[in-house]
Amino acid sequence: MYDVYKIRKDFPVFDNNKTIYLDNAATTYKPQVVIDAVTNYLSKETANSGRGDYQNAYLVDKRVDETRALIHKFINSKHVQEVVFTQGTTASLNMVAKCYGEKFLKEGDEILLSIAEHASNTLPWMQVAKKTGAKIVYMPLSEDGKVTPEIVEKYMTEHTKVVSVLHVSNVLGHVHGIKQIAKIVHDNCAIIVLDGAQSVPHMKVDVQDLDVDFLAFSGHKMLAPTGIGVLYGKKELLEKMDPYQTGGGMNFSYDKEGNYELFKVPLKFEAGTLNIEAIYGLHAAIEYINKIGIENISKHEHKLRTYAVSKLKEMDHIILYNENAETGIITFNVKNVFAQDVATYFNSKNIAVRSGEHCAKLLKEHLREVATVRASLYLYTTKEEIDAFVEAARTAENYLDAYF
Repeated sequence: MYDVYKIRKDFPVFDNNKTIYLDNAATTYKPQVVIDAVTNYLSKETANSGRGDYQNAYLVDKRVDETRALIHKFINSKHVQEVVFTQGTTASLNMVAKCYGEKFLKEGDEILLSIAEHASNTLPWMQVAKKTGAKIVYMPLSEDGKVTPEIVEKYMTEHTKVVSVLHVSNVLGHVHGIKQIAKIVHDNCAIIVLDGAQSVPHMKVDVQDLDVDFLAFSGHKMLAPTGIGVLYGKKELLEKMDPYQTGGGMNFSYDKEGNYELFKVPLKFEAGTLNIEAIYGLHAAIEYINKIGIENISKHEHKLRTYAVSKLKEMDHIILYNENAETGIITFNVKNVFAQDVATYFNSKNIAVRSGEHCAKLLKEHLREVATVRASLYLYTTKEEIDAFVEAARTAENYLDAYF
């Protein structure tokens, strides 16, 4: 049985901070086991990775390898070498754009994106298009705000070489039919890049079942520290790509004539010192999620979201933009009130929500709104917190009318 109150005891932040935290799509709280893992590295096992022949260096190398293997199982990649450590989703998507896009795309090729994409999955491809002469084609969303297989198929052409889409929208919270989309993409001899920032922390993601070519996600959105992320790539594609940056730790040898020999994947993409303490934390975070069960987390979020939405729908002054989303993201506005003013009001009730464009600046074409308010749930959110959120939404109209 899912015991959210027992889970909350694992998070020291709840002892020191009474804020009702509903901005989990931005980043998440950290359990004590993650804090302990980071502290263990910093206080007991500090050493660089891949460079030392002494005990602590061995322990660090071992934990880096163990974390890579744990991620390999967590996303079910075919090979452990398909897991590359990065700084986060943004770094991972930039790596694909520069290392694959700039090398293999040419003038006349097309990059297919949706208008719901986060800036991290839009701006890198804009740079690729400028450098290569490729063209970006933007897909609209379905009426209910989804990237559907039908839309992808409609916008695919013989010139489409890359389709880069989000698995779950960070604004609308819809889970897109990636398995069907991937088949359409591959049937048209293109590759698919998946932004998994909002899916991997909340639901089972199996890269072999989805058959995506690349997957990017961040640790800090799934209980781990900031500054650590993952790029999954099919081994045969990673092997064809040149590294994003060069330096120590990714080469076997080089000489003054400019000859060099790189390590094999994934090491050739991991120049310099890794964020080792964050890798320790990511290992602990994934183990913690595995202990609870990713499916149980999904069910908990969906149950609370369904309850919250049922209450919000009763309020005439609330505009819901994603009533039927499958994840823990609730996006709304209060009629005739600017989103940031609504968020400020929620803050006066000690409730943390997000307002603005949420880094998806093209989505206003679909929403016909410049800014929205977003509440996002996670594994430690309680029904009592949702009740407080609903009450704040109920009273927002009268308070804000009086204030403004």
